[in-house]
Amino acid sequence: MNNKWNKIIYKVGSSFYDRFFNTGVFLKTRKKIFQEVPFQSKQKILFVGIGTGADLEYIDYMNYDITAIDYSPDMLAIAKSKFERSAIQFLEMDAQKMTFEDESFDYIVASLILSVVPDEHKCFEEMIRVLKQDGKILIFDKFAAKHQRITVTKKLLRPIISLLGTDIGRSFEDMFSQQKQRLKIIKDDPVMLKGMYRYIEVMKVK
Repeated sequence: MNNKWNKIIYKVGSSFYDRFFNTGVFLKTRKKIFQEVPFQSKQKILFVGIGTGADLEYIDYMNYDITAIDYSPDMLAIAKSKFERSAIQFLEMDAQKMTFEDESFDYIVASLILSVVPDEHKCFEEMIRVLKQDGKILIFDKFAAKHQRITVTKKLLRPIISLLGTDIGRSFEDMFSQQKQRLKIIKDDPVMLKGMYRYIEVMKVK
């Protein structure tokens, strides 16, 4: 996967994205996750890979200081149109190379982004960089099973599925291990499709 290809994929997919990823089990899971997040009005919140803005629909966005970024202008345009009367700042930006200053945000929301960026390690490192001390990253995404090797079937399917702009073989444990001195896992729950999708909260401690 690369950024050029992802732009093409999400240009095509932007028109029907919500029909797949904001309905059914995805809708139920998103609602449950965001109903339980204790955002506070004075905190700065960054949504990384906002897509069509699906996550924003389940929080009281009018009362928060929110910035939302996405690399796809087509996805971002849909999100903007949904929330045109809000104060949300929408920016076209590469999640692997953000232009924000260090320690800018209290919360970072990363829904279905670490599995689609070309380099998940760069993206995760950038999230940590722009997160304040004691701030939290909220992750909803699909990852390889913990402490297990990828099956032969997944190995064969992985390059094919990556052409659709997503990776089914990425390991959160691998990402976390490279940053474990700076982070603490607060929550790690299986939330969808027999644990393939997880909801993870990490806090920046250093």
